[in-house]
Amino acid sequence: MDKYDGLKLKNQLCFPLYSVSNLITRNYQPLLESLDLTYTQYIVMMVLWEKEEITEKDLGKALFLKSNTLTLLLKKLKAKGYVDIHKGKEDSRFVYISLTEKGRELKDKAVCVPSSIAKTINLSEEEAIFLYKILYKILEVNENEGI
Repeated sequence: MDKYDGLKLKNQLCFPLYSVSNLITRNYQPLLESLDLTYTQYIVMMVLWEKEEITEKDLGKALFLKSNTLTLLLKKLKAKGYVDIHKGKEDSRFVYISLTEKGRELKDKAVCVPSSIAKTINLSEEEAIFLYKILYKILEVNENEGI
């Protein structure tokens, strides 16, 4: 074994993860274009479709996004009429994000996106579940280390 084997691209875990992420995100583009959403805006909307209202801080934690990235995304979603942004009534230090009626209606248009994406991934249901668990295991470890 060569001391430089660790520097070979084929020996990197990060490279296939990065490449697959890019591939899947590209597969989302035509589907999300019809919804007038980017992938990152779409994942924000998915959280809101589930929660209806959430603090900006909790939304960032759920999506592993930093505040500065999230702030710009939310401004764009507000400009499209999908979300409302407001300060907390009891504590104005908290910023809340909530769905508008237009944002709720978008959910019906997006309902086919997950199944359409699943068709582009060549995995059995068991393989997909296994991969899902492994990826979340990696995320949990890094989240616990403060990343």
